[in-house]
Amino acid sequence: MIWLAVAAGGALGSMARHGVNIFFSHVLERATPYATGAVNLLGSLAIGVLAARIASGRLHLSTEMRTFVFVGILGGFTTFSSFMLDTFTLGHGGQTSIAFWNVALQTALGLAFVWGGYRLGLTL
Repeated sequence: MIWLAVAAGGALGSMARHGVNIFFSHVLERATPYATGAVNLLGSLAIGVLAARIASGRLHLSTEMRTFVFVGILGGFTTFSSFMLDTFTLGHGGQTSIAFWNVALQTALGLAFVWGGYRLGLTL
């Protein structure tokens, strides 16, 4: 059942992501980088609100529903929100050094991997 929750939520999140791309393409005649920025910020806001409500006991979600929303919808919409929540959770839990390195390494390595993948793609 969890896998179906992820699949259904992922489809909804991906469609919402595409909708944001279309919106920015029509409004600004260019989606990049505005749509990506908007999706990352909106996803981060949404996951923060949901995490706070769950942590404070004001929102109760079953494991399936939590997976549907966090992994499915928000994961399909943007994985940046999960990255930000992981970093926040580490910092909030007093592991500020790990939070810092999480951001620094994922950003630096992510850019390096994109560059490497691009170079590899040119040679294939």
